[in-house]
Amino acid sequence: MPEMEAENHTTVTEFILLGLTESPSLSVILFMIFLGIYVVTLVGNISIITLIRSCPQLHTPMYLFLSHLAFVDIGFSTTITPIMLTGFIGDRMVLSVAACEAQFCIAVTFGTVECFLLAAMAYDRYVAICSPLLYSTQISPKICFLLLGTSYMGGCVNSWTFTSCLLSVSFCGSNQIDHFFCDFPAVLKLSCSDTSILGIIPSFSAGSIIVVTVFVIAVSYIYILVTILKMRSTEGRRKAFSTCTSHLTAVTLYYGTITFIYVMPKSSYSTEQNKIVSVFYTVIIPMLNPLIYSLRNRDVKEALRKFTSRIFP
Repeated sequence: MPEMEAENHTTVTEFILLGLTESPSLSVILFMIFLGIYVVTLVGNISIITLIRSCPQLHTPMYLFLSHLAFVDIGFSTTITPIMLTGFIGDRMVLSVAACEAQFCIAVTFGTVECFLLAAMAYDRYVAICSPLLYSTQISPKICFLLLGTSYMGGCVNSWTFTSCLLSVSFCGSNQIDHFFCDFPAVLKLSCSDTSILGIIPSFSAGSIIVVTVFVIAVSYIYILVTILKMRSTEGRRKAFSTCTSHLTAVTLYYGTITFIYVMPKSSYSTEQNKIVSVFYTVIIPMLNPLIYSLRNRDVKEALRKFTSRIFP
């Protein structure tokens, strides 16, 4: 009987992304808004990378991690936003199954790397504030390379966990994805295979990474807070807090949204809520990160002033 039911279905070879809205007038407005956001994302993150590479005073581990964070944000946004924009100006956005799986694989890779980079940046701040005399040895070039390598390797491993689950299922029913990109829960809903276990494995993988990286961040900031409270100098406290505020803001925004999507039970939120939160972490946060780190960072603002004065004397 199951074999006969499978034969009655047509194997899906392409997916249709339904996007954020079906209204033509609203699609035009959203296209202009998200195109503007994407341009700001590219300009902001490329500017951060260029500034860090060209200014000697920013050639430190902290800004090395920040430049990689900017690169990851560019990749993350570019994986999602152009396809979403194409859906706004066309009748529908059609992707082959392979292209859909590739988009999700790349997005998860960049998204996971961002988790590890935020944890590495927290560790960097911990050593800089709590053990400044040991900073050059504990955050040496070799350690930086190791942390960056671990970040990208962790992204690839987590991405393969998700993608291998998608590759192991078949699609033979509806091909309409109620989302603006090929997100795992939305694609898995269309499978005609048994997904009871496949839905758990990626959540465990993502949850483990979130728990480990959040633990590193939390422990780092507990030690940082204790160290700051012991400082006698008000100026020292203010400077220490200022170096951590930007990072804490980015951590709160990013982890709050990905926890909502990939860790919380799917029954606790609707499809529309899923879309809104997904827009925030895939499109908005990559735009906000360079603004957060530049507007609240004295070193970056000073380097930007010197950089622009060289270009426009």
